[in-house]
Formats: sequence, structure tokens, C-alpha cells
Amino acid sequence: MSLYITDECINCDVCEPVCPNEAIYMGELIYEINPSLCTECVGHHEQPQCALFCPVDCIPLDPEHVESQEQLMDKYKRLIAQKSTSN
Repeated sequence: MSLYITDECINCDVCEPVCPNEAIYMGELIYEINPSLCTECVGHHEQPQCALFCPVDCIPLDPEHVESQEQLMDKYKRLIAQKSTSN
């Protein structure tokens, strides 16, 4: 599953810089997470960094984007490959 940011977000700017996949961006009102870039930090960290550092605990799993650990790892590998070819 990817993660998402709920309306409880206070726009504290903590989550965006800790995302290794650059999946977090400022939306119209609050920060948002691009599910095609979110791997829950699989491949990078033991746990999702955005949720770990969020002071208001507003970054749960996104039930609309269910993915297994294998799918998240495959997405991580694909993102890393794309990043290395674009540099």
C-alpha cells in the first residue's frame, strides 16, 4: 500500500524532505503523496519516514492503493532504475 495524508495535516513541512522517493508534494491545501512513487520506504528504510516523523500522525496506509511487500519492492527497483537513467 502506499500512504496518504489526511486532512489533519498541519503543513509542518517535516514529511516532504524525508521522503526518499520524492513522492510527497504540496497540494492545493495540504501535502499529498503520489501513490505511484510511494513505496512506504521499502528498499530505503525499515519504516515509512514520513509517518515516523509526522507530529500529528496523519499519514496512514491508503486503502485505495493496496500493494504487497513484493509489489512495493518491485516499484522501488523500477524507481531506482528510472532515476539512474535520468541522471
